[in-house]
Amino acid sequence: MASLDGYTVPGALLFTAMRIPFILQQTIPTLSLFIGMTALIALNRRYELVVTRAAGISVWQFIMPFAAGAFLIGLFGMLIVNPVAAWGQRESLSMEASWRQSSSASAESDFLPWIRQTSDGNDSIIGAKSFEADGTVLIDVVVFHFNSDRQVILRQDASTAKLEDGYWLLTDVLENRPGEIPERLETAQVSTNLRQEYLQESLSQPETVAFYDLSRKIEVGRSFGLPTKALETQFHSLLSLPLLLVAMTFIAATVSLKFSRFAQSRSVILGGIVSGFVLYVVTVLVKAFGSSGAVPPFVAVWVPVIVATALGATILLHQEDG
Repeated sequence: MASLDGYTVPGALLFTAMRIPFILQQTIPTLSLFIGMTALIALNRRYELVVTRAAGISVWQFIMPFAAGAFLIGLFGMLIVNPVAAWGQRESLSMEASWRQSSSASAESDFLPWIRQTSDGNDSIIGAKSFEADGTVLIDVVVFHFNSDRQVILRQDASTAKLEDGYWLLTDVLENRPGEIPERLETAQVSTNLRQEYLQESLSQPETVAFYDLSRKIEVGRSFGLPTKALETQFHSLLSLPLLLVAMTFIAATVSLKFSRFAQSRSVILGGIVSGFVLYVVTVLVKAFGSSGAVPPFVAVWVPVIVATALGATILLHQEDG
């Protein structure tokens, strides 16, 4: 981004700092797995687990503090880290959009807003490469106008589009009509009946919404008739985070409790790492299915977590009681 006009080194450091909580939120499950494996292997190599089990304490008694700690870390990630991460992600996206707007550069984002509207009998589709001010300002805009036969009768390319009272105000507009010479205009207006609240809901990215606001966002989105699968998936994903970390702890325990005099078997440790990685990949994959609506969000999020928890508990039962 150094070629952008608004770029500065302090701004870049601030931009990076605001995205750190979001990255941390994504790595919490993997960190929980490695922390659990490291702690249990260290206790095992120092014979502390051997003495503990010889004293008649079962695996469930000394694994519960680890599980409780993982559960509390999950609550911390859900209630503290996520709101900070959502705020940082939202602000960093806004900062990047302002830099690119001042440099007339396109935003490199996977999320491109497309809005369909019908106003005064005119059907049109508005697309943009980025947006600001909760969707009321669109950047690098293209507007397609259709007639009653669904044929394109006008295309407008503009630098920005700002939502005013009953219309979009386009700036630096290039109009193209079939069979006519393109026309350049300083400003143009496109009538609309969209409200700011609708745009805020339709353009909301789940990663930029804090856990405390997700339920309200889902309700408002439903009231507007907007798809809310992505928001619902994000809500259940955050809600299941404490139990996911408990499942990671159980997986760490299954590969760390077998006593080894000198060092833990590399294959066993690798198996634990692979198991945790597979669980994480599966949760991300089914989350994508839930966001797209292919699978109900509740099922997509909770089934892998519950299955992993039950599987880890079953392996521990087998190791403990045979």
